[in-house]
Amino acid sequence: MMRTIRTRLKLACLACAVFTLVGLSSAQAQREVEPGMPNPPNSPTEVKVGIFLADIINLDELNETFEAELILTAEWNDPRLAFDPAEAGVPVKLFQGTFQFNEIYSAWWPQLLFVNQIGSGEYNAIKISIYPDGRVRYLDQRSVLLETPMDLQAFPFDVQKLEASIVSFGDYSDEVKLVVDERVLGASEEYAEVQQKVNIAQWKLRHLDLKAGEADFSYYGSKKAFSELTLVITMERKSANMIWKVILPLIILVLLMWAVFWLEADNLSDRLNVAFIGILTIVAYQFLIDGSMPRIDYFTFTDAVLLYSFVVMCLAIFESLLLYSLCKNGHRPLADKLDHVFRWFFPIVYFIGLIVSYFVYN
Repeated sequence: MMRTIRTRLKLACLACAVFTLVGLSSAQAQREVEPGMPNPPNSPTEVKVGIFLADIINLDELNETFEAELILTAEWNDPRLAFDPAEAGVPVKLFQGTFQFNEIYSAWWPQLLFVNQIGSGEYNAIKISIYPDGRVRYLDQRSVLLETPMDLQAFPFDVQKLEASIVSFGDYSDEVKLVVDERVLGASEEYAEVQQKVNIAQWKLRHLDLKAGEADFSYYGSKKAFSELTLVITMERKSANMIWKVILPLIILVLLMWAVFWLEADNLSDRLNVAFIGILTIVAYQFLIDGSMPRIDYFTFTDAVLLYSFVVMCLAIFESLLLYSLCKNGHRPLADKLDHVFRWFFPIVYFIGLIVSYFVYN
């Protein structure tokens, strides 16, 4: 019995000693990286930021959002973190994973925030490296859903500039200045050219750009400037699918509806039947396209084509009524002559209108 008690006491003392050593080691590790934290080391502290576009997961025109997989890098100098590799026993101090970053690393770092992000996003990996000269390098991979305005006037021949705006949260421009790391941006462009998976269905990546600037925000009191970086992803829509499935069938349908010009001028019922079928089909096309477009207050190229086709078909109805009236009033030769003229006038005007619309909206 006494032996059991003594054994338990020894184990308890050993456990206390281990926990004490672990606590001292953790405290020592924290003391190594928190001299005067968490203030920026300089005013302003220059942070070199790079964004590597790993993948574009989704682009939603209806909600004007896009989802991307990004690798974010940041590099700055903090002399307070300089150390002697021989004394520390390591050439670089590493903090990897969310646990080490959140629980052990206690030095200052810029909280890089996407201003137009929806939700909190998802961090897949995170790492901080501290070098002997005080240079700090931050690296994380995250999935973000971003809201960005889209210009759809040229749809389906549109080119979209997707923007992601980044600031150092809570740090004004006189405290932290963000600058572009061209090395990372260049690597991202090269990767996008080689890896076609960066492109998504119906879209092609054309260009990446990262621009530095300033943005004004007011959390409280007067507005102050924040250093801001804006990632611009230029995407070009692959319009072939829309052309073959919507625009070309619509044009062919309108051409077929012009069969009315080859019907007898006094055959009003057949002429109206053909014309109204065309008009109803165009209206159905309008509903089809509206379901895949955001609620915008301007016309797109596709809207213009639909409206123009609708107007042309309506004019064909008025032409049939005019010819029927001439026939009823004994002017059949004039009606036939006008019908022959309109037989070629309508297609020529229609195609000229389509060409003009294309250049106006592009």
